[in-house]
Amino acid sequence: MLSMAGQSVMPDSRLQQSLEQNLEKVKSLYAEALSGPPTDLQVTETGTITHIEGGIARVRGLSSTLSEELLLFPGNVTGIALDLTPDDIGVILLGDDPAIKSGETVKRTGRIADTPVGDALLGRVLDATGKVLDGGSTLETHTRSPMEREAPAILDRSPVKVPLQTGIKAIDALIPIGRGQRELIVGDRQTGKTSVAVDTIINQRGTGMVCIYCAIGQRGTAVARVVDTLRDAGVLEQTIVVVTSGEDPPGLQYMTPYAATSMAEWFRDKGKDVLIVYDDLIGHARAYRELSLLLRRPPGREAFPGDIFYIHSRLLERSAALTKAHGGGSLSALPIIETQAEDISAYIPTNLVSITDGQIYLSPVLFRKGLLPAVDIGKSVSRVGGKTQLPAYRVVAGDLRLAYSQFQELETFARFATRLDKGSQATITRGQRVREVLKQSEHQPLTVIEQIAMLKSVTEGLFDHLDIDQIEALQRPICEVVKQQLESIAQKIEFAEKLSEEDWQQFVQLLKTVINTPTEQTH
Repeated sequence: MLSMAGQSVMPDSRLQQSLEQNLEKVKSLYAEALSGPPTDLQVTETGTITHIEGGIARVRGLSSTLSEELLLFPGNVTGIALDLTPDDIGVILLGDDPAIKSGETVKRTGRIADTPVGDALLGRVLDATGKVLDGGSTLETHTRSPMEREAPAILDRSPVKVPLQTGIKAIDALIPIGRGQRELIVGDRQTGKTSVAVDTIINQRGTGMVCIYCAIGQRGTAVARVVDTLRDAGVLEQTIVVVTSGEDPPGLQYMTPYAATSMAEWFRDKGKDVLIVYDDLIGHARAYRELSLLLRRPPGREAFPGDIFYIHSRLLERSAALTKAHGGGSLSALPIIETQAEDISAYIPTNLVSITDGQIYLSPVLFRKGLLPAVDIGKSVSRVGGKTQLPAYRVVAGDLRLAYSQFQELETFARFATRLDKGSQATITRGQRVREVLKQSEHQPLTVIEQIAMLKSVTEGLFDHLDIDQIEALQRPICEVVKQQLESIAQKIEFAEKLSEEDWQQFVQLLKTVINTPTEQTH
């Protein structure tokens, strides 16, 4: 090595070699940088919790968040961005974790709030997020659908033409429902609203119709009782039970009916007929009121927010019958609403009455008298289903409604009258028997031919000479005989064919034979 002025100098060959080695290192680093970032790195947007209380969180720093986007909180708790403001975001939590505190980090997921859908959900009990609640295995489905979807366009809908049989005589004959219709079930607490809906689900056994029971803020014991009833009736395999209890966060209670509707729409869009029961929407309205007040939105009538009508209308508008070009499926809705002190003119009930296509009113007075199901014929109406009603029902329904209406008017007057003319006495006699025939045991829906047999018997006056107590005992033998001996007529009725005069004569003659036979012999 040479030295100059006390300093060592590297030979040119070694300097050149060192420079080339350094250059190779730079090239390799540059090539690695150009090849892209490591695959284990992910870009995420994060924000900070500024306030959390009552199932509501305020988050800053996520200015690009979309409406109803899922956000991920500590502890894998998810939330939905509901209130987007220039300063922060109001998020409704779908879970509860006391460890979540102000100052912690929140991440965007980039997903709009969704729920699992598919055949794997049939026969299961789960919540809106897809969490299994029946103790069984996890769901084997990777298909998800947004909880919020637009309702079908008007041109994509078809008229309601096919009847939805409930198996309940008073409803199928006097308040008929069609597939694709929205029929409100309204009444006070403990008047049998859920029983009517559950009986309708049970009556779909073997029809191929998919049923969804959506419990909103219900007690766990009440939901378990419904599940056991559906299982015992053999209809749980074609039913999905979507549950949120009163102890769940209000955000989960609010989103549950939308998630259940998305599950139903998956089947409807594949051409199937679907029935969904919302039990009940007053709990849904209260959950939304709680969320809105916590989000500092201005209260309106009865402290409900101004858009309470909109949230229910956009939910129920998703129920419809589709045209053949869109699969020809249908989604029928039976929303339930609870009134207080028979006040059907309260804020939320009147909103839902105006949204739906009719209502079935259950009277606490009739319930206390034991007239079950406690359907008040005068206050109940179906604005669509009459067009879908089977022709055989139309033959008996007109006389039935007239006889019952005349009877109700005379019954009150007869309490104060000492003597009545023969015409009034006959009207009361017939009306009492009509009311007895319309009585029906819980969870025992009847087939179409069985209903027609009982209704035709009372409209023809075949029960007029019998004591009222004898009518219930005659129902079973009448139903058994008509199913055995009138199979051809039963098929005509179910296929919406009009019966000829000879068919009706044969029908009535058989009924007379059964009714005039002593009860002991019919068994």
